[in-house]
Amino acid sequence: MPELAVLIGLQASGKTTFYRRRLAASHVHVSKDAFPRSARRRQARQLRLVDEALAAGRDVAVDNTNPSPEEWEPLIGLGRRHGARVTAYWFPPDVPASLARNAERPPGERVPEVGIHATLRRLRRPGPGDGFDALWSVAHDGTGGFTVTPLREEPPGAP
Repeated sequence: MPELAVLIGLQASGKTTFYRRRLAASHVHVSKDAFPRSARRRQARQLRLVDEALAAGRDVAVDNTNPSPEEWEPLIGLGRRHGARVTAYWFPPDVPASLARNAERPPGERVPEVGIHATLRRLRRPGPGDGFDALWSVAHDGTGGFTVTPLREEPPGAP
């Protein structure tokens, strides 16, 4: 059974680094960032690439911000059609750290700060009712690596 990994978090939260270190050996990388800036129909192109990889029985990682169910639901639907296990990797927002990592990127790869804040406004933590088969939380471990733990339900009244 192939896996469809959906990475969810702010720009410069470590999603691509996590992919490279933890998933690259096994998962096809699909990211709108890899498309030419002039590319049209980016969402349709992304879905086509995911569909093709899953149809071939390959594991896939979708490495975008994926901030809300509007982005997740088409991916989850594709995963279901191919009998894939759909896994969410949640990168909890840390705006100061994302801004600092973003500032360290080469000028052509930096995201305008307003873009990070705009994504933060749309960002929603995935939960058990969102259709994922597994939910993981990913945190920086302070030594350049990552700690991956099961994503627990938020207690009632949590922000």
